Amino acid sequence: MLRVSDLSVARGGRRILSDLSFEVSAGEALILRGANGVGKTSLLRTLAGLQSPVSGQVEYAEDTAAYASHADGVKATLSVTENLAFWAQTYGGTLGPSVFKRFDLEDLRDRAAGTLSAGQKRRVGLARLAVLNRPLWLLDEPTVSLDRFSVKLFEDMLTADHLAKGGAAVIATHIDLDIPARTLDLDAFATDTPLDADTDEAFL
Repeated sequence: MLRVSDLSVARGGRRILSDLSFEVSAGEALILRGANGVGKTSLLRTLAGLQSPVSGQVEYAEDTAAYASHADGVKATLSVTENLAFWAQTYGGTLGPSVFKRFDLEDLRDRAAGTLSAGQKRRVGLARLAVLNRPLWLLDEPTVSLDRFSVKLFEDMLTADHLAKGGAAVIATHIDLDIPARTLDLDAFATDTPLDADTDEAFL
């Protein structure tokens, strides 16, 4: 589902990751590990197409990936239902009652997202993934602001609703998730070198 070949990633005009190659197949999850600042977010942004790689290739089928950053991606003035309905309609997904139950949002359906707690907003942001109809999830610290109960909801959804049905995920996280997953230690690919003079100026 995802193939990465000889990838190098930059941040702030410097190459921070070099010579990354890996694959993620349907039904698999890959956990990204590494020290703070090693480049987990930059790698995910590169995989998502939000920044260009310095070199190498990222391959997956068009319109199959969904990227979730530290932001929750919810509109404060819309209700929980309206937020999820918007994302489902935009991406051709389906908003069913099971989404609210899976993320413990049944009592919050009509609440404006701006009135929710940080953890509740995070659950709405994760529920958004379930309605996007995208098999490849690129997740940056998805459990931020979640209590242990909500982390368990996420683990169950990811395992039973996504991976078991042929989805895949690449996840940057500092906590141990109770999911079947491989681990990629980015410290082994870390570098800190200035980009060559002829590198695209977008990185400078």
